[in-house]
Amino acid sequence: MTAVLVAATVALFAAPAVASTSVRTLSAAPPAVNVANVNAHLQQLQTFASSNGGNRATGTAGHTATTTYLQQKLQAAGYTVTVQTCTTCSGSAKNIIADWPGGDTSNTYMFGAHSDSVSAGPGINDDGSGTATLLEAALVLAANNPAMTNHVRFGWWAGEEQGLIGSKFYVNSLTTAQRTAIKAYGTFDMIASTNGGYFVTGTDAVAVKLREYFTSINVPTETSTECCSDDGSFRNAGIPSSINSTGASYKKTSAQVAKWGGTAGQAYDPCYHKACDSYPSNINSTSLGRWANAELYAAWTLTTGTAGPGGCASPGQKLGNPGFETATTPWTASTGVIGANTGEASPRTGTRDAWLNGNGSTSTETLSQSVALPAGCSTYTLSFYLKISTAETTTSTQYDKLTVQAGSTTLQVFSNLNAGAYTLRSYNLAAFAGQTVTLKFTGVEDSSLKTSFVIDDTALTVS
Repeated sequence: MTAVLVAATVALFAAPAVASTSVRTLSAAPPAVNVANVNAHLQQLQTFASSNGGNRATGTAGHTATTTYLQQKLQAAGYTVTVQTCTTCSGSAKNIIADWPGGDTSNTYMFGAHSDSVSAGPGINDDGSGTATLLEAALVLAANNPAMTNHVRFGWWAGEEQGLIGSKFYVNSLTTAQRTAIKAYGTFDMIASTNGGYFVTGTDAVAVKLREYFTSINVPTETSTECCSDDGSFRNAGIPSSINSTGASYKKTSAQVAKWGGTAGQAYDPCYHKACDSYPSNINSTSLGRWANAELYAAWTLTTGTAGPGGCASPGQKLGNPGFETATTPWTASTGVIGANTGEASPRTGTRDAWLNGNGSTSTETLSQSVALPAGCSTYTLSFYLKISTAETTTSTQYDKLTVQAGSTTLQVFSNLNAGAYTLRSYNLAAFAGQTVTLKFTGVEDSSLKTSFVIDDTALTVS
């Protein structure tokens, strides 16, 4: 993100428009992005910087290595990749533009990030985070190879830190018809700030979908007056655009701490434009994973569906008490499972969650809720965050297990071998459309060495 110099000139955006009554029919529920893969990309970007003077600034070998990496990954995945030489950028650097084959190119939805850093450091949050999440979202889309109705395009821009030069060069290279074909552009710049928030600033179709996703996982968003990034190049050309971020040098307020956590009075990113913007110390993996999945959700739902009449009469989030914040109803749970847990079972958000097992003795504990799913909708997505901690030392034996079921169908079995921090889990429940289905979590623990299965921020989103 370029330096915050003219925040007062940034237009304030209106609230998102009321959703259209038309129904979008999706080929399948969006798949999930694995944040571990995003982190692997960030490690590569750090290596490129460390091996080339400590940065990935436009015109340097570190930036060239970055764009070559993007090109190779995208081409191997099946994208049509255009390597555009930005002749107005330092060192004639490269823009990388990747088109997934298929879909109506007159209805193109575009997602972008800048691939360069400042000269002071490796630029891992600014903007390795946007670069890496978009790359992995693009790779997941390609791996699933959905039927395309609209067209999706990804872009990685050089010269952002010198004044949005690469994105301006790209937009200026487009004909009037090509600009008109881009129905919305979203840029992702600094989406893993260590003291950050969730800022979706714009009213374009990409921004609407991002807000829709964050609402589905109970994460509130705000608009921001920090500037500037490559959305400006597109907006100035008449293309509906948004900037999406976790914040740069502005300071977090007490109200934002209440909403997202963190430290009031401190910058969203204390390492903004500094040498300490490095991997892994300057990355918030939670926001990194959320944004990666939000990006794929927006790309998937805007380009793999078709608009049609009739259909989903009752869209929305269907689970009651999804964050366990209001007693237990309508959940049915073993005694003590739902509560204001602390320590290893601390909630991901809010003050309460569901904690199964963690006893260190033989036990079976359950959590369930029956929910009616309307017929005629396009997507039925169950999601929740799961944290697993264990005292088991084995790397091969499943001593303690958590089984996730929808009706009599087992969606997944987790165990002590899956120990890790809160991770978003997502499942397509379209097979249960028009039915009342019981969602059930069953934790079974053996006689020694405890394993805790902690669940928070559930959702069953229908659209």
